[in-house]
Amino acid sequence: MAEARTPAQIEADIARRRQELAVTLDEIGVRMHPKTIIGDAKAKVASKVDHTAGRAYVAANRVVSEVRARFTAEDGSPRLERIVPVAMVAVGVVGLLVASSKKSSKPSGRRKR
Repeated sequence: MAEARTPAQIEADIARRRQELAVTLDEIGVRMHPKTIIGDAKAKVASKVDHTAGRAYVAANRVVSEVRARFTAEDGSPRLERIVPVAMVAVGVVGLLVASSKKSSKPSGRRKR
């Protein structure tokens, strides 16, 4: 059989439970405060951005490594048999773009009335 509690024990238990309830209500108040909610949302967004930026960095680094591996030998020397054709195509494309822009920037000689 349970031992009977004294009024002092009951009052102490009530006081302790009131204190626990006050702490819980304070925690809820802090969690539900607009500044806390906004801060949590900002932290989540920042975390997502960091995660996305990290994944993008890893992907870009992988692409750069693959390109570097295609244009350099294992000892680090350049593979001219692969670099020269790519460089010539790049020069040709730039030349075409320059010629095209010069052509389109010339006045036509006709005047509109």
